[in-house]
Amino acid sequence: MNVLIIGHGGHSKVVTDIVRATKEFHIIGYLDNKYEKVQVMNHVIYAPLSAVNELKEEYGDIKFVIAIGDNRVRKGIVDMLSLTDKEFISVIHPTSSVSPSAKIGNGTVLMPHTIINADTMIGNHCIINSGSVVEHDSILEGFVHLCPKSTITGTVLIGEGCMVGSGSTVIPNKKIGEWTTIGAGATVIHDLPPNCVAVGTPAKVKMKNHIVVG
Repeated sequence: MNVLIIGHGGHSKVVTDIVRATKEFHIIGYLDNKYEKVQVMNHVIYAPLSAVNELKEEYGDIKFVIAIGDNRVRKGIVDMLSLTDKEFISVIHPTSSVSPSAKIGNGTVLMPHTIINADTMIGNHCIINSGSVVEHDSILEGFVHLCPKSTITGTVLIGEGCMVGSGSTVIPNKKIGEWTTIGAGATVIHDLPPNCVAVGTPAKVKMKNHIVVG
């Protein structure tokens, strides 16, 4: 299956490796607005995002995955391109462990050595970074990014667009409001409101109504 990767920076290097490791997909190129026009070098396409429809017409059934770490930028691209959910692939590294009862959304990327346990629901366009664990019955809404070695314990709800810092832990039965950022190494033992920044062990809200525009 032919795949175009959206974004061509540092994060896309990792996503490229994962796509290749699955051996299910063939990367035909990259879409990024640093390219002003469609160009082909060594049989690889490099093009701006505006070329999506042109490339779909030329190459037929193409699938897409967004390789950009910023949650708001990822959401903005999805809204702008107006592609259907089915046009985005989920990319799961072969070393990931995913329960048969877990549900993984379109456009979501599971990086090496991630663990997704029973009856977990991962939304569209999430990033589950290397070594992270999502325990049973947890729900991650769309555009969440779990940074490396995050631990989400059982029956946790994480709202849309949250960023969970590297090495963080959220204890069972907690709710994290949408677009909240949890600092690296934090331990979340209380519910957190939307659009805030929480850091430390135990995690405390340091900034409210924190809205980052990508």
